[in-house]
Amino acid sequence: MSEAERRSIDSCLAFHSAPTLLGVKCANLISFDIHEGTIAEYLQEFKAMASGKGLMAMQLCRCRRRTLVYICNEKMLTAWLGMPQVRQFLSEYGYTCDMSLEQKLRRLSRRMSCGSFPHEIGAFLGYPVEDIRGFISNSGRNCLLCGYWKVYGNAEKARRTFRTYDRCRNILFDRLNHGMSLFQAIK
Repeated sequence: MSEAERRSIDSCLAFHSAPTLLGVKCANLISFDIHEGTIAEYLQEFKAMASGKGLMAMQLCRCRRRTLVYICNEKMLTAWLGMPQVRQFLSEYGYTCDMSLEQKLRRLSRRMSCGSFPHEIGAFLGYPVEDIRGFISNSGRNCLLCGYWKVYGNAEKARRTFRTYDRCRNILFDRLNHGMSLFQAIK
């Protein structure tokens, strides 16, 4: 992988997953149209550099021209998925309490297909269950607010969250613009 490719992937991850990389959000999903070999090499490097920070990256799905990469903070994600309302929601889609995080992610990956996302993906991205249910019942229409996700419940709380995510993105890009690599920037 060239340095230009690495910088491009770093920049894309910073833009789309800054809150997760900085420990504010449990997970993000990023779509790449970069050659699969390059992404695989990058993910190996990510695993080596970021695992000490509790971060994990995996290819969740691959279609003809796109690769979906899932970045998560394992502790935050485990805690989020263990919340009663999230556990109850996921049980409706076949996820059980006795499944490990890895088993849940494998199930999610199997349920994904090109151009189609299973509804439970919102839970794996840390979205409020009331917003996921609102999205499902409204077929993605009639939301109160649209930002990092479509909001059907507490719009003011979501606005505050969106501003926090924007600040994370600005912080991370400022560090990258000052010459840091992504792994230096998330220390």
